[in-house]
Amino acid sequence: MPARPWTKLGDAELLKLRFCDLKLSLDRTLPQRNLRRVHRELARRGIDFKPHAWLAEEWFSPDGTPGIAIPFYLAHPRLQRLERRMVRQVEGGNRNWMMRILRHEAGHAIDTAWRLRRRGSWRRMFGPASLPYPDRYRARPGSRRYVHHLGEWYAQAHPTEDFAETFAVWLKPNSDWRRSYEDWPARQKLEFVGRLMEELRGTRPPVRNQRKVEQLSGNRRTLAEHYAEKLTRRATWRRGATDELLAQVFTTRAPRRVRPDAAAFLRAQRSRLVTALVRDCGATRYSAWQVIRIAIARCGELELQLRGSQRQALQHARWALARMLRNYDMGESPQLHL
Repeated sequence: MPARPWTKLGDAELLKLRFCDLKLSLDRTLPQRNLRRVHRELARRGIDFKPHAWLAEEWFSPDGTPGIAIPFYLAHPRLQRLERRMVRQVEGGNRNWMMRILRHEAGHAIDTAWRLRRRGSWRRMFGPASLPYPDRYRARPGSRRYVHHLGEWYAQAHPTEDFAETFAVWLKPNSDWRRSYEDWPARQKLEFVGRLMEELRGTRPPVRNQRKVEQLSGNRRTLAEHYAEKLTRRATWRRGATDELLAQVFTTRAPRRVRPDAAAFLRAQRSRLVTALVRDCGATRYSAWQVIRIAIARCGELELQLRGSQRQALQHARWALARMLRNYDMGESPQLHL
């Protein structure tokens, strides 16, 4: 990877640069290599389609363009370090994670390329793509009608995300989805995707444009402006019900003496809390584990600490987690499956 003058800048100076000043390219990067892996996976399935890609501010696959926008920070290790410092994680920052996202976005690109969402069979299986896309969605952690791929029950966000998640699970080489989703309604969606892809074998997609939407070369926003907006969106999300509940149980105030870490406390008490949620709330063990996982992650993000004794914290955590369960629609209850 060629050296660039901005790679030696400190964060404060780097944030002042505009995206167009970075002169970034996908050439000889891990995203480019992984995209070629996706192309090979599609070819092995007999699908004559190679979604194109470009660098943008975020991951997305735009309506009307059968391609994939890849976030800028994945083009250089220095930008990944900045991303981690600013938002505490690098989405797609390792090969396995990146491949999961690329397969998901390839599902969107194939949907666009063959206009699959217009088919009646697609709409009957996944729902109408014309539904408004929600800013936030109310997931059902216990539902077996959706596959689990990117996490946070993302398939439940919208019919197009349901299709993309299902496609990604189907596409993964050596996937054991037939066993993993045995007796799940989601298996019907996976089998539908398999039949649909068989229909596409040997055909050319009607939508083949190579447009690059919101690419970096013409983007005059600074990295500081990008992160200010991104952090504002994250701050809005943090004010959700989950954080409010956790804030009632734990504290962020600097203590006079060191208090136990809330995330570590919940992690140590997971088995006891799962048993209590199953017994007291009628939750499945799967749903209980998932809600506790979210609580642990958020406690870590918010740097929460215990208030009061551990006995009191355990009692209050059981209350908060029960409320979190009720905030989701727990209409379906699988008997498993982590």
